[in-house]
Amino acid sequence: MSEVPLAIVIPVYNEGQNIGTVLTAIQGKVITPHRIYLVYDFDEDDTLPAARKFIERGHPVTFLKNQGRGVVGAIKTGLKTAEGDCLLVTMADMSDDYADVDRMYKLIEGGCDIVCGSRYVKGGGQTGGQFIKKNLSRAAGLSLKFIAGLPTHDATNSYKLYRRKVIETFEIESDGGFEIGLELVVKAHIAGFTIAEVPTVWHDREKGQSRFKVIQWSPKYLKWYLYAMKNALLPGGK
Repeated sequence: MSEVPLAIVIPVYNEGQNIGTVLTAIQGKVITPHRIYLVYDFDEDDTLPAARKFIERGHPVTFLKNQGRGVVGAIKTGLKTAEGDCLLVTMADMSDDYADVDRMYKLIEGGCDIVCGSRYVKGGGQTGGQFIKKNLSRAAGLSLKFIAGLPTHDATNSYKLYRRKVIETFEIESDGGFEIGLELVVKAHIAGFTIAEVPTVWHDREKGQSRFKVIQWSPKYLKWYLYAMKNALLPGGK
């Protein structure tokens, strides 16, 4: 296992405009010893030359080639391949606040198995973004908290820190996109892992194009939403 405790997994797709800002923000805000893993799909991705400039300056960055397809394949590749006792999933568009990472890691040190960045608690929030996406996410997160009993108000947020043993416990079934974060937190909750949350503020990207596919991915999220609800409301979850 790596001597660096924290692996930061970032799926990328032509994020040359953003990656420098992301790497600079992580360097400036994250004190916990870490290594950054950029998971890319193709060798011509413009993220790579932009990131190499930072590697030359000593930034702890490793490139990983996506072993699957799309963002879900990239996240799976990162979670499976990156070295570290804890794994953080974040995006390359500056939507996540890296000032939260050290607080998240301290909760892991205190015994938590997953720490979720939560937009829907006091101190959290979100700026910009698609109206439908924001409201679906809020409704899903709050109903999963108060009906299904998940110990987070924001189960759909991808910004999560996982203890490695959580990742090694489950076969990841997600095949769409960012629903992988919901799948893992639902399965972990049912299995009895300890889950906590910290408030975070999400910002819509300023550069580049979002690849979140509301219509295409909604049924994927719904699968794990219903899985959590059935487990909470029906004997044995059946």
